Amino acid sequence: MTIYFPKTDIQHQRQHQRQHQHQHQHQRGVAVVTALLLTTLAITIVASLFWQQQVQVRSIENQRFQLQKKWVLRGGLDWVGMILREDLNTSGQNDNLTEPWAVIVLRDLKLDQFIENGRADGEESEASLSGKISDAQAKYNLTNLSRGGVIVPSEVKVLAKLLSNLQLDPALAPAVANLVAKTQGIEVAPPTDPNGANNGKTPAGPGLGQGPVIPGVVTSSASGASPSTDTMGIIASEAQYMSFSQLDDLLSVPGFNLEMIAKLRNFVTVLPIRTKVNINTTSAEVLSARLTNVSMSEAALMIAQRDRVYFNNLGDVQNNFPTKVQASDGDNIDVKTEYFYINAIVKLSGSVLEANALYERKPQKTKVLWVKEN
Repeated sequence: MTIYFPKTDIQHQRQHQRQHQHQHQHQRGVAVVTALLLTTLAITIVASLFWQQQVQVRSIENQRFQLQKKWVLRGGLDWVGMILREDLNTSGQNDNLTEPWAVIVLRDLKLDQFIENGRADGEESEASLSGKISDAQAKYNLTNLSRGGVIVPSEVKVLAKLLSNLQLDPALAPAVANLVAKTQGIEVAPPTDPNGANNGKTPAGPGLGQGPVIPGVVTSSASGASPSTDTMGIIASEAQYMSFSQLDDLLSVPGFNLEMIAKLRNFVTVLPIRTKVNINTTSAEVLSARLTNVSMSEAALMIAQRDRVYFNNLGDVQNNFPTKVQASDGDNIDVKTEYFYINAIVKLSGSVLEANALYERKPQKTKVLWVKEN
């Protein structure tokens, strides 16, 4: 027989104390976990703020470096302009590979004393400028393929011969000429009034009763309104192809690839207007293509003689090669240059800015036509 004794007050008190201690321990555990979570959250927020601040500081620093590099590049271009102007003033009769613009090549010109790039005392800096000038008219100008939106057949033959000299498919030349023609404005005759005198108001051209209509170039709107005409006598269409302005545009011509374009870079260019080839700076491949009756081997001999003594004028060229150079070739070759390429590389604290620029040099002024950052 089991006998149950009622709980005494002491037992009740001990049970209550144990329950209270268990509850207190539970609350203390929750408080510790909460404190840890709050500490972790605070650390995360502070770390995020520091990270954002570091990103902002780095971004500002990069912007400062980029701005400094652009100013260095601008200074380099101004220096190039000074060289080209001085060359024109001292030897404007011809341009050749013995002149300062062709001989001077900058290789890592140190700029530490001119640039504040945040380096510590005694720390080596990478602030430097490299660059060179090259004759743009030493290459064949693809703009020559078309005149006012009309393909020039003789120039197509020149390009075909150049492609053949470079062991590329000459059959690609007509397609290139067609692309260049489509991107050019169309030349129009000076506007006339009913009495036959110029009045500078009424444009006339393709689609308006005069001149040929070029396939692929729209010269009037659907409503029959006259297309716009600029002051140079070039008629612009409302629907026009993008301008053919760089060699990479050849990728839009079926048959060309990156390897072919890389091979063409030393021999072909795209300039704003039609230009002649400078025989004092060009290559045998381009010279052979530019002169109708000159083979690659004959062009190489002409280049070798030019490298010994450059040509002062076209008369020198004709006197040295009477059977190869005719008076009519004066429309295609010259001994002077108006367009120059500049390649510049600016290094600053581990960052690099590489840019190419095109200079136009004329007796009145010398100016940068464009600058392209790579």
